[in-house]
Amino acid sequence: MDLSYSAEYEKFRGEVKAFLAGSWPLRGDEAKLPGEKRAALFRERAIAAGFLARSIPKRYGGSEQAADVLKAQIIRDEFARARAPGEMAGIGPSMLVPTLLEKGSEWQKERFIAPTIRGEIVWCQGYSEPGSGSDLASLQTKAELRGDEWVINGQKIWTSGAHRADYMFCLCRTEPAAQKHGGISYLLLSMKQPGIEVRPLRQMTGAADFNEVFFTDARTPKDWIVGKRGEGWLVSRTTLKHERNMIGDAANALATFQSLVSLAQRTTRAGKPAIQDPAIRQRLVQLEGYVRSHQYSGYRQLTKAAKSQDPGRVQLMNKLTSTNIGNEIAKLALDLLGDDGLYEPGERTLGAGPRSNAQWVGQFMWSLGSAVAGGTANIQRNVIGERGLGLPRDAAASAKG
Repeated sequence: MDLSYSAEYEKFRGEVKAFLAGSWPLRGDEAKLPGEKRAALFRERAIAAGFLARSIPKRYGGSEQAADVLKAQIIRDEFARARAPGEMAGIGPSMLVPTLLEKGSEWQKERFIAPTIRGEIVWCQGYSEPGSGSDLASLQTKAELRGDEWVINGQKIWTSGAHRADYMFCLCRTEPAAQKHGGISYLLLSMKQPGIEVRPLRQMTGAADFNEVFFTDARTPKDWIVGKRGEGWLVSRTTLKHERNMIGDAANALATFQSLVSLAQRTTRAGKPAIQDPAIRQRLVQLEGYVRSHQYSGYRQLTKAAKSQDPGRVQLMNKLTSTNIGNEIAKLALDLLGDDGLYEPGERTLGAGPRSNAQWVGQFMWSLGSAVAGGTANIQRNVIGERGLGLPRDAAASAKG
């Protein structure tokens, strides 16, 4: 594994730095714009300069640059260092856009990708259902083709952001007679229509990020299907792959750990900074070992990708490793807080910046839920065991079909 960059890539890093120096933060009247508008204006310029949306063709609103994982990493590093807005975050840009690029039809790409990466339309994901749990393929929401429309009836649950979404990409059972994995289709639909009811679910953090979504004769056009009829399970695996990559990014774990160190520095124990306590230092060192291992595993995968080599089975571990580390970091933070851990949880933040005590409480609670997102920890262990180690299929899953 070679972690150094060649002269060619260092030259590219200089180009990125020069662009950032002249473009971020915005100046003059533009600096007075609301935060979202400032970010949108900067992203538009970064796309035009070829630094964002690099894998997306220009006809779909991207900058259409040649694939280069090292340049992509340099851009992420330098944008983070300058605290400049990077790629639009969220389910639409991170999960649906790459799925459409791989599996979508031409008109779907032209209609949906550009406004999604610009943040003009917001998506939610309709996968989970009551009673399905981790056995996603047992879902029961039905879509029946009537003329030129799919008519949808059923219920989804744990739908992040459904209350503010413009569209949903969802899995529906369209072939009742087929075996469960073969009877599912991947549909796009508008959330702004009669027949869709969104009910927020209150979390223990006090926030309501998730929702129940009820469909009563909701409709979507016949050609708003991604992939072929009955092959939605295969399309969904493409989306899940990108979701797990998003959750498993080592950069998030490293940023959260750095914030934990800051907490240990400002928190006192027996009149001294907690970071001077040998027991706390031991736990921090252990955690840093996990974080750095995860980070360098990412570098190893990056190096292989740069050489057009298969990153191998280790990438199956990224999401599980990341969520485990996140929970361990949050548990130590809660121990450092002591009685302050009884605070009402605050809104979770990203990045290495300082967190309030209330935000650390929120971070701990969120870390429990993140182990479920993108497939539960148990499902991840099954994937590692079966696909990575070649072990027999899980007996319970095999019995269900």
